[in-house]
Amino acid sequence: MLKEIIAVFIGGGIGSSLRYLISKFSFITATSFPYSTFITNIIGCFILGLTLGYFLKSNNQNSLMFVFLTIGVCGGFTTFSTFSSEGLTLINNGNYLTFLVYTMISIILGLLAVYFGTIIYK
Repeated sequence: MLKEIIAVFIGGGIGSSLRYLISKFSFITATSFPYSTFITNIIGCFILGLTLGYFLKSNNQNSLMFVFLTIGVCGGFTTFSTFSSEGLTLINNGNYLTFLVYTMISIILGLLAVYFGTIIYK
């Protein structure tokens, strides 16, 4: 159990650091659409799908590397709290259409990214 906690801790730090770097190197800033979080979450969903697909195929979901990559790195990299906060900011600023588009495409593309990541190993 201690090994898994340490793996999640280290992986979460790596994932959070990568998310921070993406937010600082955002290439689109002249809009109200939260591109950094959107891009990070879709990439993270795809990486999670790849990881799940690989470990499900190898029937090795209980390994330390699985915990490190899925819960640690992907969990630290993607961010539902920032997604929610940015959604609320869009609503508070009266950007209702942007909020709806952001929410819908984040959910739909996130699910598709996980799906396509998992089917690569089939």
